[in-house]
Amino acid sequence: MKYLISGIQQIGIGVTDVNESWQWYRKYLGFDIPVVNAPGTAEKMLKYTGGQPQERHAVIALNIQGGGGLEIWQYLTREPKQADFKIQAGDLGVYAAKIKSNQIENAFNQLKGNHIHLLSELEKDPKGNRHFFFEDPYGNVFQIVENDTVFSKTKAFSGGIFGAVIGVTDVEKSIRFYSDVLGYDVIEYYESDVFKDFSGLKRGDKKFDRVLLSHSKPREGAFSKMLGNSQIELIKIYDSEPKKIYEGRYWGDPGYIQICYDVRNMKAFKEHCKKAGFPFTVDSNPEIYETGGKIFDMGEASGHFTYTEDPDGTLIEFVETYKIPIVKKLGINLDLMKRKPEKALPNWMLKTLAWNRVK
Repeated sequence: MKYLISGIQQIGIGVTDVNESWQWYRKYLGFDIPVVNAPGTAEKMLKYTGGQPQERHAVIALNIQGGGGLEIWQYLTREPKQADFKIQAGDLGVYAAKIKSNQIENAFNQLKGNHIHLLSELEKDPKGNRHFFFEDPYGNVFQIVENDTVFSKTKAFSGGIFGAVIGVTDVEKSIRFYSDVLGYDVIEYYESDVFKDFSGLKRGDKKFDRVLLSHSKPREGAFSKMLGNSQIELIKIYDSEPKKIYEGRYWGDPGYIQICYDVRNMKAFKEHCKKAGFPFTVDSNPEIYETGGKIFDMGEASGHFTYTEDPDGTLIEFVETYKIPIVKKLGINLDLMKRKPEKALPNWMLKTLAWNRVK
């Protein structure tokens, strides 16, 4: 069986107070459906956590309008370490999370009316797509991008995760990674300039290489209809020395930890990544390919997760979901391993996730 990528499952975001942060993301961005909300031990990430298991609390929350979710992540047994420098455009790693909106003017006005820290006016990117940047109370930059696709209508003015803006050192190497490994085979634009729509960002007045990638083939798999399409924007700064956003810090410390993709057939995908020159750096169930192994549990959900790194060390996660709670109050779980991998779940079933909404 071939491997499948169903879309961006979530972007991980490290915080110092998981409950306070999730309340903010619920109220202002509509991430109000918890798929996971549980404490636990991060014992499989020793490569990125100082060689020691770490206690944590994680909430994976979705926006039913569609797109990826947020994994809101807090250390419990160590003090989360902030970057010792101010993160700026062009620094290496995930600089901003992209969120889609089919009512972008309303989104802009709502955030402005709520005194959210806007970093730009409503602008256009090099291809004419309307967007704007803002900063959450914890210093994380978001970009809201105009996009008409909506999985299920709500009162929220924006949907889920639509992609990311990523700082890189070598654009060509990074294009090959995101195209060959993740299927972003369409270059929407590739320009070098000082960009007006970056002017409100820290160091946004510099010259950048800027590449917007999308994918020509629609995603397949159980969650493909809800996760939808996505884009990756690569930026390389000139006349300034970029810093690694997580230099000297652990995975899970405050900021954008990783981009996570929902996949099916991890065995085939492992070979794909290895052949492309980006082997897994973490594997939650290394024995599963031959013996069945042990399923990784995360609260009421379970599955198999792995990691690789892009050419600059930005962490990319892959999750093959085995079980997920559909209606928590009734104890109804969905076993995805009993379904045809390429078949999307019916809309009505995915929309029942909204029954778990937390206001």
